[in-house]
Amino acid sequence: MMDFVRTPEEAFDGLPGYSFSPHYVEVNPGGLRMHYVEEGPENGAVVLLLHGEPSWSYLYRKMIPPMAQAGFRVIAPDLIGFGRSDKPTSQDDYSYQNHVDWLKGLIQSLDLKDINLFCQDWGGLLGLRIAAEMQSRFQRIAAGNTFLPTGDQKPGEAFFQ
Repeated sequence: MMDFVRTPEEAFDGLPGYSFSPHYVEVNPGGLRMHYVEEGPENGAVVLLLHGEPSWSYLYRKMIPPMAQAGFRVIAPDLIGFGRSDKPTSQDDYSYQNHVDWLKGLIQSLDLKDINLFCQDWGGLLGLRIAAEMQSRFQRIAAGNTFLPTGDQKPGEAFFQ
């Protein structure tokens, strides 16, 4: 069982330009919740916005409204440990594989298909792998300020901590 803390909702009251309603999905059997913003028509083409570290969906607060107004269904999650998402108390729980699994859980729970992915920084490292593993769910990818490891070189020790 994973221990985690939950940031109180009132901690996010009054943030400039961030009046989005919170949405949550459980991404593991222990009740760990991932927060996400969802704006735009339910039947619109999906745009999935993945932030990097140390940010959260607040990063995309100025991009979400115009995309939603253009008819896109915009989904902007907060990675576990960031923003409104739950925060595991053990550093060991913040593995690359856990982050991949948690994001896959979000995609499957919301049954996202034909995804237009925009990812940057740490969100790119996660999103590009997930797009490769779940190819049938993705249409397009735009990536910035990120990388896609080839597997030719062993990651630094910090990657495994």
